[in-house]
Amino acid sequence: MKKIKLIFSGLLVLVVASCSTPDSLNDDLNSLNSVASSNTNRIFDISDDNSGLVKITPIGEGVTSFTVSYGHGTTGPVTLAPGQSTSHNYPEGSYTVTIVSTDIAGNQTSNEYPLQLTYRAPENLAINKSLNGYNLTVSATADYANSFLVYFGDVTGEIGTPMAVGQTLPAHTYASAGTYNLKVVALSGGVATSELTQQVVVFNPYSLPITYEDPYQNYTIGGTFGGVDVAKVANPFPGGINTSSTVWRYTKNNGAEVWSGTWTPLSTPNGTPINIDNGSKIKVMVYSTEVGKKLNVEIEQGTNGVSNKVLQVASTVANQWEELVFDFGVFGIPAGTEFRQLVFRYNDVASGTGEVIYIDNVTQSN
Repeated sequence: MKKIKLIFSGLLVLVVASCSTPDSLNDDLNSLNSVASSNTNRIFDISDDNSGLVKITPIGEGVTSFTVSYGHGTTGPVTLAPGQSTSHNYPEGSYTVTIVSTDIAGNQTSNEYPLQLTYRAPENLAINKSLNGYNLTVSATADYANSFLVYFGDVTGEIGTPMAVGQTLPAHTYASAGTYNLKVVALSGGVATSELTQQVVVFNPYSLPITYEDPYQNYTIGGTFGGVDVAKVANPFPGGINTSSTVWRYTKNNGAEVWSGTWTPLSTPNGTPINIDNGSKIKVMVYSTEVGKKLNVEIEQGTNGVSNKVLQVASTVANQWEELVFDFGVFGIPAGTEFRQLVFRYNDVASGTGEVIYIDNVTQSN
């Protein structure tokens, strides 16, 4: 019985000793307060993609919550538990972020942290363009770009046309053929920019007469078939009826197919069709080294249900310019008929043996 009493008395003493006075309790909390804000810190995790996104993660010891004021925009302060983060998008510039830390006793400490955002200049700028007649469509890509400005190069004092990332601008129409400097400026969203300039050559629609002298006529439009080569060259034999500076060289290479030749599209917007109302005759100046071999002129893709028309005319002189006349009036082509492709073929009865002829001044008349 005495032992039991002694144990009970000991427990009572322990209970009494564990209870302290109000002053003692305050002392304990003051001890906690002393470390609550002393190690408060902040972390700014700033994205490098020019989005302006900043992740804010406050850090501190003995803190029960943080209140973050972004220092930008109208969004109010955000309260975070320890370990939590908040994010905000900032334009390029300088800001002050305020973080208020609250400890277990309710005491608060406020700290201000400077935030400087400098956007990087866009990188790997590339222009994507497509020219259709006088109409140019443009898009662009660049790393770290927020948007673009496009300058088409045809207006003095031009104001750039805004273009969003991923956007293709509606076609820009040039008033006339010419050489223009297309400039695209990639914007970072801040001060830094990058720019790229490319030359754009706008051609007149391909049409008759064909002189091979117009710098804004695309004489390479269309192509060849069967082993033929063509090129615009300086006139190697100026004189007689043809003293022009440049002509078209037509080469039927060794082994070129019997049916080889060239084709030129004349459909809009890159070409103007041959309208039979403008004359049934097509005249071609030709320089050849042989007499008797025939040049084909073929007008194709006719309207009004008219089939392809082919005429052959043989050279009558060698080593001098002559004009060959192809009179399509023999076909009785209905008025108003248009042809949207022009074809030349040479000596279509044999494979090529390396023949070279020169063609110039293709005209249409009655």
